[in-house]
Amino acid sequence: MKKDKHQTEPNVLHSFAHLLGTEVKNRRLEIPEKMGKGYCAGFVFNEYIRMLIFNYELNEDLVLENSDINASLRMILFKFQLKAIPSVLIATSRVNTDALIPIDTNNVAINIEMDADYLNGLFDLSATSPVLQSLLQNTQPLLFEQMIYPSLQKIVDEIMDEVVTESIDETFELFFLRIKAEELICRLLMELVKRNETHLYPLNSQDILTLYKIKEQILAHPETPPVINELAAHANMSPSKLKRLFKQIFGSPIFSYYQAFRMKEAARILKEDKLSVSDVGYQLGFTNLSHFSRVFHEHIGMKPKQYSRS
Repeated sequence: MKKDKHQTEPNVLHSFAHLLGTEVKNRRLEIPEKMGKGYCAGFVFNEYIRMLIFNYELNEDLVLENSDINASLRMILFKFQLKAIPSVLIATSRVNTDALIPIDTNNVAINIEMDADYLNGLFDLSATSPVLQSLLQNTQPLLFEQMIYPSLQKIVDEIMDEVVTESIDETFELFFLRIKAEELICRLLMELVKRNETHLYPLNSQDILTLYKIKEQILAHPETPPVINELAAHANMSPSKLKRLFKQIFGSPIFSYYQAFRMKEAARILKEDKLSVSDVGYQLGFTNLSHFSRVFHEHIGMKPKQYSRS
């Protein structure tokens, strides 16, 4: 039996179109010129998997009623954020249950929602990691963030390219995008199971907001190593709680996370700004250039001078 095209389009996509005073055509809406620029596309592959793709700039922030709130109660959200620092947010339905959805003025992202029971049926949870078990049980408010690494970025690019170019015949488009969405989630979960937490702590909205403010504070000053006691005071948390929740969400201890970002920033500056190795090292707070070169090699896989010429 052939599906009606409207059945393959998320309700929230039509709600967004109505808010903007436009229409959905072929599972996609174009942002009206008076409201901004760009597009939003949406796909309901089946009752277990749906995907929204955002690539737009709006002239003002909007708030959208979540018309799919009942379905969201059983879904796990995978939000691939593709702006300055590409990363993935993974949230259980206890976190992902907003009746109102804030629409940012600048958004480049892929949201994939997958039914927790559907995912559960694909794994032998008795033989897997506590992190994956807790995520797929979908009973606690949990949030994880994972950096997007090259093999994930390749699949993201394939999805974004297909939405723009529509190079796949319409007969196969939904099938192709569903396979890519599932491959993306599979590779992400393969990375997530490498985390070694044995006990996960339920999160409340205030903890999440606080941890993200701390992360932003760390990344805003890559030249200044973080001081745990100072960060804990800003967070109004004990140092032990801050360290525990930071590692749970972001997958690394605070200093390791900072150092990895610092080296990615060094690599970016070397490539984009064409500064000398010494200038980059000093700019990022290193006083010993041999130490900078050693740390860069540990994270990037080659010496900074070699990287700048590659």
